Amino acid sequence: MSVDDEVDGAGTEDAGWEVEPGDESGAAVIAAVGRQLRLWREARGLSAVEFGARIGYGEDMIRKIERGARIPRPEYLDKADQAAEARGLISAMKKDVEEVRYPKKLRSLAKLEAAAVEFCMYSNYSIHGLLQTEEFSRELLRTRRPTYGPEELERHVVSRMTRQAVLERAPWPEFSFVQEEATLRRPIGGKMVLRRQLEHLLEVSELPHVEVQVMPTERADHPGSGGLIELLKFGDGTAVGRSEGVFSGRPVSDLKRLRILELRYGIIRSKALTPVESRDFIEQLLGET
Repeated sequence: MSVDDEVDGAGTEDAGWEVEPGDESGAAVIAAVGRQLRLWREARGLSAVEFGARIGYGEDMIRKIERGARIPRPEYLDKADQAAEARGLISAMKKDVEEVRYPKKLRSLAKLEAAAVEFCMYSNYSIHGLLQTEEFSRELLRTRRPTYGPEELERHVVSRMTRQAVLERAPWPEFSFVQEEATLRRPIGGKMVLRRQLEHLLEVSELPHVEVQVMPTERADHPGSGGLIELLKFGDGTAVGRSEGVFSGRPVSDLKRLRILELRYGIIRSKALTPVESRDFIEQLLGET
């Protein structure tokens, strides 16, 4: 966990996140989970203080979660399951809260990524979120203005790391990433954070279903000046994509506009270093960092 995590009165790590303001559907889910947790606790004849002592959290945190004011972390639910002798029924609620853990605006993206069979991603201002290490992600999010508070920052980091599960999903989707050289040189968080990030890039690029390519800064004859491009393709032949430089940055799914994004991405990919050349380039950057 991050040093940014708050500490509960019992002296343990925070048990969860605040429900995002305005997230009515998420709040309803968490309220229902909280009611179930309270019923399980009371069925065992335990007070909030006694229950908190068993799982390592203070009374205040127990009550916040039970009244739906906090989103419980997976480890909290596992501890509660054991303390309440629920035989996995409380742990099973992790699926109910998993989606709510994402900030509301990211949920639709997470659903699309979970269904995609092919990813095409061009990034020109930062290393793509699916490729970031946790520490790099945290330091990058700290540069945002207006700044995130500690809890909101941690929630965004967790959601970004959770999204990376698509890299290990079976059957494997195909991934194509093109990164501008500048994104690999910018020392977000300092040189050691960047160094570990570059090492991680090399590790990910070794996966048989992942290609990472670098676009050298000196190569200017490509349509990447309009900003990032993201294309997700699905098993039924449909797709969705977006680009900052066209269609007002909004996601599109009609064939006419998708063709434009695919054309641009295809040119970008062809102009970039090959995956083997890109690995050599990243290793060279590591030697310089």
